[in-house]
Amino acid sequence: MKMNSVVILCDGAFPTEPYPLYLLDSAEGVVCCDGALVKYLEHFPDRTPLAVVGDMDSLPSEVKEQFSGILFPESEQDYNDMTKAMRWVLREHPEVQEIVILGATGLREDHTIGNLGLLMEYTRLFDLADRKVSMVSDYGTAFAITDSCDLHLGEGRRFSFFSADNSLKVQSKGLQWPLDGVVFDAWWKATLNRTTEPIVSLTFNHPSAALVMVD
Repeated sequence: MKMNSVVILCDGAFPTEPYPLYLLDSAEGVVCCDGALVKYLEHFPDRTPLAVVGDMDSLPSEVKEQFSGILFPESEQDYNDMTKAMRWVLREHPEVQEIVILGATGLREDHTIGNLGLLMEYTRLFDLADRKVSMVSDYGTAFAITDSCDLHLGEGRRFSFFSADNSLKVQSKGLQWPLDGVVFDAWWKATLNRTTEPIVSLTFNHPSAALVMVD
């Protein structure tokens, strides 16, 4: 079955706000990361996800038995279950145009930081082409960019920009505090900003993976 959009549900804080719950409820297909299946079934007991991907170390044996037909175990530990789920989606559904990651933050700060870093790394690990990949929580949306772009975000939104590339120079338009002149040698350097125009324009001096977070 071909599908345009997929939600990857991780085993972090389950969403409670209307927007991420809407994304989960309306998803064409849901891929659960290991133990996230239990949380998914608590909220959607009559729905079966598309797949469950991971090392399966967080699933009770009775759940494994009941859903054995959609379990895709991967035991390698070089990457986490979120990345394994991304690999599965792109391999099994190469036609997908939008991937939304839910439940990737909260509960543990180390997982949150690692998953946000991986969102940038996916631009290098996978051929995302024109696919839209975002990470949504109760508190906002994060997505990676790799070059100059115009972001249609709306006026008055909280905006943070992260880069691990201290050779990157960015000119911006549409932000309360322009990014021009910022040296990205620490993650906090371009956080806690705000959009002042409907479109934020970012001009990079060279291609580089960066992360944008908006409320």
